Amino acid sequence: MQKPFINREIRRHLKETNTWQRIFFMLVFAFILGFVRLILWVVILFQVGSKLLTGQDNPHARQLGAQLAVYLYQVLLFLTFNTDQMPFPFAELENLGKLPSTGRHRP
Repeated sequence: MQKPFINREIRRHLKETNTWQRIFFMLVFAFILGFVRLILWVVILFQVGSKLLTGQDNPHARQLGAQLAVYLYQVLLFLTFNTDQMPFPFAELENLGKLPSTGRHRP
């Protein structure tokens, strides 16, 4: 006898616009994630080249790499439903150095 109730619940969940909006933004961030990973590999290769040629890493590239790593972490937290806070460009860019502060995330 629970089948009609389950069908009603499923239909209700399928009609929730918040869920569909989140799915849309998850697809957007999945695309952004691929682009940021590409940039991160360029930074990595640049740092390796800098270390090989000069004996030192580049501090500006190191900072960029750290910011990209934090951004990737923020995107992955959003994609895995560990936070509802969307990363840049839907949050302030200055928050790149900060981890999301939601009740669900525990480092």
